[in-house]
Amino acid sequence: MLQNKKIIIGVCGGIAAYKVAYLIRGLVKEGAEVKVIMTSSAQKFITPLTLSTLSKNPVLSSFQKNDSGEWNNHVELGLWADAMVIAPATASTIAKCATGNSDNFLCSVYLSARCPVFFAPAMDLDMYRHSSVQKNLSTLQSYGNNIIDAEEGELASGLIGVGRMAEPATIIAALNNHFTKKKLLKEKKILITAGPTFEALDPVRFIGNHSSGKMGYALAEAFAEYGGEVTLISGPTHLKTGNTGIRVVNVVSAQEMYEATKEVFNSTDIAVFAAAVADYRPCSIAPQKIKKTDAVYNLELVKNVDIAKELGKVKTKKQFTVGFALETDSELVNAFNKIKSKNFDLIVLNSLNDPGAGFKHDTNRIKIIDKNNKMKEFELKDKKEVALDIIESILSLISKHE
Repeated sequence: MLQNKKIIIGVCGGIAAYKVAYLIRGLVKEGAEVKVIMTSSAQKFITPLTLSTLSKNPVLSSFQKNDSGEWNNHVELGLWADAMVIAPATASTIAKCATGNSDNFLCSVYLSARCPVFFAPAMDLDMYRHSSVQKNLSTLQSYGNNIIDAEEGELASGLIGVGRMAEPATIIAALNNHFTKKKLLKEKKILITAGPTFEALDPVRFIGNHSSGKMGYALAEAFAEYGGEVTLISGPTHLKTGNTGIRVVNVVSAQEMYEATKEVFNSTDIAVFAAAVADYRPCSIAPQKIKKTDAVYNLELVKNVDIAKELGKVKTKKQFTVGFALETDSELVNAFNKIKSKNFDLIVLNSLNDPGAGFKHDTNRIKIIDKNNKMKEFELKDKKEVALDIIESILSLISKHE
């Protein structure tokens, strides 16, 4: 899978830098084109000549190319690469990348990279488990970067524990896995709805819910990682995505979400209805701000269109649809009913009774149920991992029916 792939290796100053020679050799053997960037401290652990010889390209370490005043263009490098691997990733470089510090050439290339970036941390066990390092790794992950976890073993300090840089074979496997996934949904059109809808009472107030959109956005990112052409129809949320494979359509009300969804549904291969759409809206919207007068204010509500149900009526056999059910009681019964009434192939059930699940959390605990009522239950996980579980379930069912 790495044939003709363009890979940047960023080498930081750590004893594990010697492993990079084996990493480069393995990548070149698989047909990848490799360019190496070294920090100044990395050159104290392994020579640029060694890595230049193995990669068959000059090693870069600074903005200045030579005495003539030419410079190494970090922006061009960031655009050139199909993937960037920072290995060994030291605590210092991890902190700089997490905070946008570009005081060296490697960090500048990282900030310019539009490709997936993989960090392979390497440091002593107490440094690795320090809360500041773990927070920085979490921050990098939240930006869409990939962390190749450090491994357990004997460290340079003589201690035994987690902190060893992942072996070159493990890093190459992570890259292969990434590029394999990129092909699984290539040319497939994916529709995701996410977030809440707001139903206006007057120019100031609205009826809404507590949905943050985190699950829908995590799904959009994951589908794009698998190579899908993603349209994300998002209700009001503070979340953003920088993924160029995701087209975002911002809406506010349920009716706006319905119109936007209906517009693209017919050309969609897979649709995931993850938005928490308001079931009702005010019968009328006051043209001016409603003043506080009487002790009781009566509000008349009318039903909103059921987006998933309406689109389920026109769904073709070639389309695959997934719904969400957030329940507080009679959970399985309600989920089974929704599969039938909305013509879903799968439904993702989560409960507000489970700690760490539901709105606003970074985690979720789900059950995935198919239209034959077969159910698989998962532990509490980060929503990014939950998104991958959902996609794997979709792919598994689709492959069975092809």
